[in-house]
Amino acid sequence: MAGHSQFHNIMYRKGAQDEKRARRFAKLSREITVATKLGGRDPTANPRLRTALAGARENNMPKDNIEKAIAKATSDSNSSNFLDVQYEGRGPDGVAIIVEALTDNRNRTASEVRSAFTKFGGRLGETGSVSCIFNRVGCLLYKSITGGFDTAYEYAIDSGADDIRETDEGWVEVITSAKKFAEVRNAFTTRVGDPVESGLIWVPTSCVQCDENVRATVEKLLDALDDNDDVQRVFHNMELC
Repeated sequence: MAGHSQFHNIMYRKGAQDEKRARRFAKLSREITVATKLGGRDPTANPRLRTALAGARENNMPKDNIEKAIAKATSDSNSSNFLDVQYEGRGPDGVAIIVEALTDNRNRTASEVRSAFTKFGGRLGETGSVSCIFNRVGCLLYKSITGGFDTAYEYAIDSGADDIRETDEGWVEVITSAKKFAEVRNAFTTRVGDPVESGLIWVPTSCVQCDENVRATVEKLLDALDDNDDVQRVFHNMELC
């Protein structure tokens, strides 16, 4: 069924404007470095790295940048130990927000995330304070699939995916339970190739409708979080349509 992408509706990420390319490349580089460090340099044996590389290619990241990010993971000079961390809070009008970050300094990142919430009328909460109103699901995003949507639909049934949809922009999005995510991803990768994006995402069980003024303030908060170098992804339950 046609619709808007789960990735683009509830994961807030600004467009690929020229002035944002450097920041986007930096975040992609960090993900490539961490993926390499955790799973090795061979993308065929490292799904996280394969996905990171697919995302880098989709964003036209230079090959030299990719190679440097991989080399950094095994370099003796690389003393940074990045950790996956998650923050939860409320924005104006009670909009629920989940922030996923990669950081080498928890205190710095927590302070900066808290400051962004406070500046725009929000409040950083405790772990579990808003994730309880989201579902954790797996999502694979393809720009196109050979054979079209009907073929993709058959693959989804065979692999045990929960849902598959075609977005208004023509992308194909596969949704699966968190438990079966790896199994479905492997099945699609074998038949179709690597997705442009894949991972576990947060999907809200209900959305909040905001008036124009509140919406503008929430978007400023989301922008501020997205601008943080440590922040990788931001999810929310504000209605975008």
